[in-house]
Amino acid sequence: MCGIAGIVNFKSREDSPPLLRRMLGIIRHRGPDAFGIYTDETAGLASTRLSIIDLNTGDQPIHNEDKSVWVVLNGEIFNYPELRASLEVRGHRFYTKSDTEVLVHLYEEAGPRMLEELNGQFGLAIWDVKKQSLLLARDRMGIRPLFYHLDKGRLLFASEIKALFVHPDIPRKMNLQALGDIFTCWAPLGSETPFEGVFQIPPGHYAVYSKEGMECKPYWNLDFQETDPWERPVSDWAEELSDLLLDATRIRLRADVPVGAYLSGGLDSTLITTMVKRNFNNELCTFSVGFSDDRFDEARFQQRAVDSLQTNHRSIHCTEDDIGAVFRDVIWHAETPLLRTGPAPLFMLSGLVRNEDFKVVLTGEGADELFAGYNIFKEDKVRRFWARMPDSTLRPRLLERLYPYVFSQGNGKAGAFLQGFFKKSLSHVDSPAYSHLLRWENTSRLKSFFRPELQQGMGGMDDFVERFTTALPQRSKEWGNISKAQYTEIAIFLTNYLLSSQGDRMAMGHSVEGRFPYLDHRVVEFAARVPARYRMNGLTEKFLLKQVATNLIPPELIKRPKQPYRAPISNCFLGPTAPDYADDLLSERAIKAKGYFDAKKVSRLLEKSRKQEGDLLSERENMAVVGILSTQLIDELFLRDFPPSPIKEPENVKICS
Repeated sequence: MCGIAGIVNFKSREDSPPLLRRMLGIIRHRGPDAFGIYTDETAGLASTRLSIIDLNTGDQPIHNEDKSVWVVLNGEIFNYPELRASLEVRGHRFYTKSDTEVLVHLYEEAGPRMLEELNGQFGLAIWDVKKQSLLLARDRMGIRPLFYHLDKGRLLFASEIKALFVHPDIPRKMNLQALGDIFTCWAPLGSETPFEGVFQIPPGHYAVYSKEGMECKPYWNLDFQETDPWERPVSDWAEELSDLLLDATRIRLRADVPVGAYLSGGLDSTLITTMVKRNFNNELCTFSVGFSDDRFDEARFQQRAVDSLQTNHRSIHCTEDDIGAVFRDVIWHAETPLLRTGPAPLFMLSGLVRNEDFKVVLTGEGADELFAGYNIFKEDKVRRFWARMPDSTLRPRLLERLYPYVFSQGNGKAGAFLQGFFKKSLSHVDSPAYSHLLRWENTSRLKSFFRPELQQGMGGMDDFVERFTTALPQRSKEWGNISKAQYTEIAIFLTNYLLSSQGDRMAMGHSVEGRFPYLDHRVVEFAARVPARYRMNGLTEKFLLKQVATNLIPPELIKRPKQPYRAPISNCFLGPTAPDYADDLLSERAIKAKGYFDAKKVSRLLEKSRKQEGDLLSERENMAVVGILSTQLIDELFLRDFPPSPIKEPENVKICS
């Protein structure tokens, strides 16, 4: 695991080593173990390394036999032993034992087609000296980030945006359309980022940059096959999934350092942890986070899992004050406005992992998206059923199955309000984004806090939905409803939020690598073939995964109601214990000075929150507080005063040429 950076300039020769040193310095948290730079007259590649595989000889950049191909890699290639063996048979010679070196030789054999052979999580750059071309690529699911800026014959790339901003010529300006997207669906669409002129290589894509320009193409697409052979029993599907998950877990334990696991107390992480404990590592260490607020705390389920597995367990206890204290650092690493505080406890958790001398953890991320684990998939099913008879009073009562705690409150007003909410746009069943329209429409109302002239630059809901649906794969028209909903969740929420703001960025903020067995591309492709009724059976989520887990993990962890991971919100930033930066950035003076938000509307929101101590704010109002503060922080950290502290350039940099 590493951070990578580089520059290719076909117009003029740059003194790139000093720039590359500064780029490495500002992302050294991604890999503090070793630093390397390659330069020639046109290109420069740089790596800051977190040593996990081949601790002694695996420093980057790495080259082929005649030094005509150079590579830097952020991430892991899990099937590298098998790839190396086949390459050695074909006559390639290796000088390291690392997974990175297979890339230069595989590139020699197949060019960009090499990507189809990789099982991994990666952002990589390969410089071909003879062809004078740069290959940039990102793993299929977008687990590892890769950003770039292209202007006038010069391309800069890096694992984090802040490394690009080190170059004095790159403008730092907020992307209003992307900002509007974040305040609609929590993340920018497609290759956009919160900053103008900065883009990301999309998941499952590669780009080739040469004197002729830059071309970006997909090498993999998520495709729901919609096969439904009734003759195959669910037990066969469960057996195949079990075998795939076991192998996906096995190869993600490949490391020359200890590997731990996150244990949330839910089905997904407990199943992966059980597979490790039973088959590979009887001394497994696990890690979890608990909350002082009972509404978010899952500690009793985590303890049940630990008692069952007998792992060597470590946990942290997170309070609202803790979240407020680290949130500034969270935004520095996330590099995007946030509407939730969920990344903050995970940032703290990765700090615990690092303090316990672990660099690698397995997680259960991805199972909900692949096997229909979220309520949004159930909502879609209920609303489509209801839409066939919109005047029915019985069909909407299925919502009670999803939110029993709401319908049991008081005199029934909460339940009636929820029914009214889900009845909006009920008849729009032909929309490819039907499953998410309500959530997007509700969240997009947060944009009303922006100044009117900024709202105009963000576009409305119709524009947002059109941009999303236009980018859908052509074959999506053939998919069933549940598949369309899952694709939407994967393409936006999983890739651009969970795996980024809550995943890579929070773990690597403390030099920790997360690994995701459920996101092995073989598991993903399998899940896309599973009949819809086995992903969600009636309103039973993750039906097939529960079949796999039966007799492996405690029944109460399989049957427990799904509790989405959440953390406390506005109370972290308001009140007598609020951090100083929050008081300052939310002040009327700061709101007016930065110019993003309507100061009067923000003042009314904060006054309401302070009077009620945040507890009676609506979900949307709580998100507004976080969104406003995080946007103010983005401006402060990246646009007004960058870098916020002097860059510590690495020493002992390996220089290659």
